Amino acid sequence: MSDAKTPVPQSNGERLLTNAEFTALANVPPEVEWFANIVNPNSRRAYQNDLRHFMRFAGIVRPEDFRLVSRAHVIAWRKTLEPLAPASVRRKLSALSALFDFLCENNAVTHNPVKGVKRPAEGANEGKTPALSDAQARCLLDAPNGATLKGKRDRAILAVLLYHGLRRAELCALRVKDFAIRRGVQTLAVHGKGGKIRYVPVNPAAAWLVSEYLDAGKHRDDADGALFRPVKIWRGNLAKAISGTAIYLNVVKHYAQAADIPLEAVRPHGLRATAATWTRQHFNHAAIRQAENAARRFAFLHSEILSGCVAGWPAI
Repeated sequence: MSDAKTPVPQSNGERLLTNAEFTALANVPPEVEWFANIVNPNSRRAYQNDLRHFMRFAGIVRPEDFRLVSRAHVIAWRKTLEPLAPASVRRKLSALSALFDFLCENNAVTHNPVKGVKRPAEGANEGKTPALSDAQARCLLDAPNGATLKGKRDRAILAVLLYHGLRRAELCALRVKDFAIRRGVQTLAVHGKGGKIRYVPVNPAAAWLVSEYLDAGKHRDDADGALFRPVKIWRGNLAKAISGTAIYLNVVKHYAQAADIPLEAVRPHGLRATAATWTRQHFNHAAIRQAENAARRFAFLHSEILSGCVAGWPAI
């Protein structure tokens, strides 16, 4: 019999679990299994912080202690959260509820004690994230020097953010081949959360700026390479994707300060709020639904914030 402490390799080089490892994994509490199954590091960090807050409040030290939680515990915890913003309270309750939903599915508990606990109202539809005015967006887009490679790249980045509200991580993940014509429409294949891909019709102004940058950067033929790349780097590969931190510090924040735009309006979700605001202002809900329905019928154009009316965006 092989030693339980030593992994046994298969003939193809793969390792087998030892008896001890198999037994340990079989005995993993479902509470730990739920957390380990959260793949996105940002989601893991957010859930971890929210659940630790509840664990400190309830005195939970072992995963199994969650099975003793009642609705009264959750209501008492919610009372301590009242000084926080309503959105923060809802997020914390949602994190705890997600854990108990998983425990219910695995028969570890009989019910979800968070269900039925009142959550703060979401409030008005008008979001709290500030959005740029058309004039501010125009100033921001004009701030980079269009005569340089960096300026061309930064104008293209700002245009994609302003017109289409991509997350920074989504922008960083774009490859050259993601910027392509599909059925006669210039689109971006955006890799979003959960591995989902959506095809976003590109505003003509943004498409022109991206094309100009690709020609200047001479990497249009590098289909699998990063779409937006560093211009200068102390060491490493210039062909790699620009980082999300660089997008905010060296592009968005840098040009916002140059254009005398308040930094509150260009925080991580500020430009997404600007794109969403334009959508609400320039297209009514019926038009949005019609565009989405048409997208489903043709099964090749869809976007989470409506890119259906490509030519209808404000001419910033």
